[in-house]
Amino acid sequence: MRGRRLLNPLPLLRTPKPLSRPLAAHFRGARARAAAPAHPSAPLPAPRCGPLAEPDVGISRFASTVPGFRGALKQRYSDFVVHEVARDGALVRLTSFDLPDVDECGDNAEDGDADEDYSRALESFRLLCGEADHDALRGLLGSVLDGGDGNLSPIILSADADKAHRSEVHEFIKRNFKFLITDTVDHSDGIQKCIRVRLGSGPRGGRGRTKRGMGSSGWRDDRPFDSRGSTSWPYHLGKFLRFHLYKENRDTQEALGVIGKMLGVQPRSFGVAGTKDKRAVTTQQVTLFKVHASRLAALNNKLIGIRVGDFSYVNEGLVLGQLKGNRFAITLRNVVAESDDVIKAAVDGLSKNGFINYYGLQRFGSGSVPTHIVGAALLRGEWRHAVSLILGTRVHYKGHGDIDVALSGIPRHLTVERAMLQRLKKYPGNYLQALMAIPKTLRLMYVHSYQSYLWNHAASMRVEKYGILQVVEGDLVYKKGCSLGEAATVDTFDDNGSHTNSPEMEMSYETLPEEVIQSLKIVDSEDLLKAVYTFEDVVLPLPGSETLLPRNEVAGIYHEIAKKDGISLIESVHGIKDFSITGMRGGYRRVLQRPIDFKWDLMTYTEDNVPLVETDLAVLSKTQPSEANKLLSDGTSSCPSCDSSLDASLYTSGSTTDGTEASSEKTKSIGISDLLPKKLAVKLEFTLPASSYATMAIRELTKTSTSVAYQKTLNC
Repeated sequence: MRGRRLLNPLPLLRTPKPLSRPLAAHFRGARARAAAPAHPSAPLPAPRCGPLAEPDVGISRFASTVPGFRGALKQRYSDFVVHEVARDGALVRLTSFDLPDVDECGDNAEDGDADEDYSRALESFRLLCGEADHDALRGLLGSVLDGGDGNLSPIILSADADKAHRSEVHEFIKRNFKFLITDTVDHSDGIQKCIRVRLGSGPRGGRGRTKRGMGSSGWRDDRPFDSRGSTSWPYHLGKFLRFHLYKENRDTQEALGVIGKMLGVQPRSFGVAGTKDKRAVTTQQVTLFKVHASRLAALNNKLIGIRVGDFSYVNEGLVLGQLKGNRFAITLRNVVAESDDVIKAAVDGLSKNGFINYYGLQRFGSGSVPTHIVGAALLRGEWRHAVSLILGTRVHYKGHGDIDVALSGIPRHLTVERAMLQRLKKYPGNYLQALMAIPKTLRLMYVHSYQSYLWNHAASMRVEKYGILQVVEGDLVYKKGCSLGEAATVDTFDDNGSHTNSPEMEMSYETLPEEVIQSLKIVDSEDLLKAVYTFEDVVLPLPGSETLLPRNEVAGIYHEIAKKDGISLIESVHGIKDFSITGMRGGYRRVLQRPIDFKWDLMTYTEDNVPLVETDLAVLSKTQPSEANKLLSDGTSSCPSCDSSLDASLYTSGSTTDGTEASSEKTKSIGISDLLPKKLAVKLEFTLPASSYATMAIRELTKTSTSVAYQKTLNC
């Protein structure tokens, strides 16, 4: 119940009061209402018909009143170039197709003779762990050196409650006996821990075999060995192949699905820090478990719209959120403005004022039913309605309930719909079971989408009510000197190895580290007097069990919108954690975001089919043409034949964020003929944190909608 106390709307008082006692009466009433459906009389909104518009999901305000201009976004997918920024700040680019300079098959030279004497290391181990563990390890080593294979049983060291000591033992064995693998298992008392040692997959290794009932050792072997990948993987190589994935006009999961199918590996074998836009040219890091670089590189001759390179072996795979952000190079074509000064003023406004850090339309999916609508149905516990929304327009199911006919008409790649229908066939009428057939990360995505929907509305109200020039009493901010700790936007594969059927759909969830919770502060009158904080410090919550709401009128918008949707944010009407706001920790998100390292150019062009930004592949085509030139896509690829025009611009009159003027000396024509009418384009380059949307920055610049429907009118 601790989290529910935090989510309660705070009293709208002029003088701040403690958060605990004023809420007691409210919660007594909330508990009494929990037995009945939340807001039973609230009218439930009908799903929208037609394209999703920005106001539908709370996107309605701007950070400044500076006029914008008209420009087409993503007229060509090569107009939207994205490079991932790794955690160390390095820009992820495709720079080479060369294989790593390591022996993928051989053993480590330092391994020496198979009969090498390990007596010195064993004596050190005796001092570290004692006589009994020394004897056990010596016995295992003897069996290995005598030619033992993967059938060797693991040994279990003595119970050890000291985590620091266990870490030292793990490191010692890893350093001195590279063909052995260690992990930690529970002691039979359920309290203490033991270290398990087994034969690994090095030159002396093989896969260990799980054994239960190891005499008096007192350990519980309920954690399986990691048996994925080759049992003969060279131990001197890292278990993960890291590579850079370059793709054109393809979703990340789609591209990895193609690669996985060619290699015969499951999607779960890949690790990514996040997904990148589909209608774009993007480069990002990927890791792949126990696959040689030579196998992956050989696919470059077969892949369409995809390239892989910059191979290396690492010991750890990528996990979701392990990125610093993304670097964007965006070209707006067919720009129309009253003058160049209008464009310059708009660009300067974006650079100085930033933009409202909304969740973009991508967050809510591209299907006929937005994901937050499905999320609302799940939060209300309307399982049948949610299933109907997810299955969409599958006529034979929606109209007649004929599962067999519906299954026969669904393409194989729509794995989620097929899994739901198959579960319904097995459990007729059990719609919750059908929902549980959806991979967990996708299930969570629907509720996270509704959280984002609430956040967008709250951000709009905060800007409308109080503006962006200052903080106000009751705002939530992070304490000075504390990291913002914003959650990254992440996409992931599910436990069953399948992936989302909608490439445009973004699956995201927010994390809230405990230390971040402790660094939050509610602005009070003293903070205002000292002018400690600015609007850039203001955050708003994605509601969850461990988040605070602002202590001003913005808090009310969360409950107001949720009530209209028949949802309670403080009590769940069902016990399914994955479909409950109170079952999630929640998070915080900065209201205002400024583009980082912002640069821009104003240029003219004559031909629509000529790229205006040089991609990684275009650069590579100059140094490794035999590989780069084989990439064929849909006829609008950044092909090397267009390279001659990539760096040609009639003029540039942009500026960078440091106030220096961009070069304007060159006067060159873009295109085949100087007689063709010239068109205006604006090229933008900037970096954003992982959870921010470049489309929202463009919206602020142009003061126009980023919806697909509106952009189509500009591309005509």
